[in-house]
Amino acid sequence: MKRYVNISVTVAAVAATVLPALVGGLRAWWVLPLAVLSSVPVLWRDRALLRVAFVVGVATTVSALLGAPPLLPVGPLVCLYTFAARAALPVRLLGIVLTAAGLLLSLLYPHPDVEVLRYLSVAYIFSYALGTSARARRTQALALAERDRRVAGEREAAVLRERTRIAHDLHDILTHAVGVMIVQAEAGPLLVRPHPDRADATFATIAATGRDAVVQLRRAVGSLHEAADQPLDQPGLAHLPVLVERVRATGLDAVLTVSSPPSEVVSGPINSSAPPPWEPPADVGVAAYRIVQESLTNVVRHAEAGSVRVLLDFTTESLTVSITDDGHGSRASGTRLPGYGIVGMRERAQACGGTLHTGPASDGCGFTVTATFPLLAPAVA
Repeated sequence: MKRYVNISVTVAAVAATVLPALVGGLRAWWVLPLAVLSSVPVLWRDRALLRVAFVVGVATTVSALLGAPPLLPVGPLVCLYTFAARAALPVRLLGIVLTAAGLLLSLLYPHPDVEVLRYLSVAYIFSYALGTSARARRTQALALAERDRRVAGEREAAVLRERTRIAHDLHDILTHAVGVMIVQAEAGPLLVRPHPDRADATFATIAATGRDAVVQLRRAVGSLHEAADQPLDQPGLAHLPVLVERVRATGLDAVLTVSSPPSEVVSGPINSSAPPPWEPPADVGVAAYRIVQESLTNVVRHAEAGSVRVLLDFTTESLTVSITDDGHGSRASGTRLPGYGIVGMRERAQACGGTLHTGPASDGCGFTVTATFPLLAPAVA
């Protein structure tokens, strides 16, 4: 398309320059060559604008100085438009200076013609203004295209983050629920006859865990259909007592301790209508809950532990969550199951500006997962 436009402009420039020179016969042999040189090179202005403008401008100026019939300088006008529309600022300034010099020389020497100078000055200014307008429209189109690409990239990144978050949630929900259900289901048949009451409690725990998993799965999958700005109903620290209680039902000695003066031990559910004073920001609460959930799942399924301690240590600037068990299950070089679960926990902590460390407990017996979250926004320099 651009090629055809260029050819059309060149044909129009040649017609407006050469045909008037031929009307009424040529006054001298040099009139036609100069008319051709002042119009035909416009065809190559996209490749060599400076050289084309030089040839066209010199031919037009020489023709005027030699006394050729007065013609509309279409070639120089097209070159000036191209300077304004496509050239860089230094080249545009050079084109303006050379065009003004050629125009003044053509019309003021040897016989000044102020009236023609006035008309042609308006034509040149109009041509430059059109080129400037075209450059502005092109710049705006490029800016809009770049903005669209950036917005599309941000949307893709947001979709990827959301998919990663949902994948983490699904992993945490399924592994915890299935892990607890497997342990309880394996213990259930052994308790049916000698301890029917405990067997009933075991099966009740399986049912409750399954129902809770279904609810959380519905929330996680339902978030796929929610608008990006809609708040999601995510678990937080207020749900930890129920989580620990469910793990205790598997036979583990599970305890949740909140270290925030005065230190208190929490073992039951918390009234959701009155959030605890130690509830952190929502994203930190969700990340801490999921880390505790994943850690407790690993303890139940792999640690062969007898007890597990969940500690929430609050200060004015940070929250530290520690999960420590006394087990000796799957362990390799100081880490336990360094797979998707550990990676997911670390990503959750880092997403909130925190850190996560895993390794043997301080006393050498058991395993500890520790996540630290900042509770204050970093100071702006």
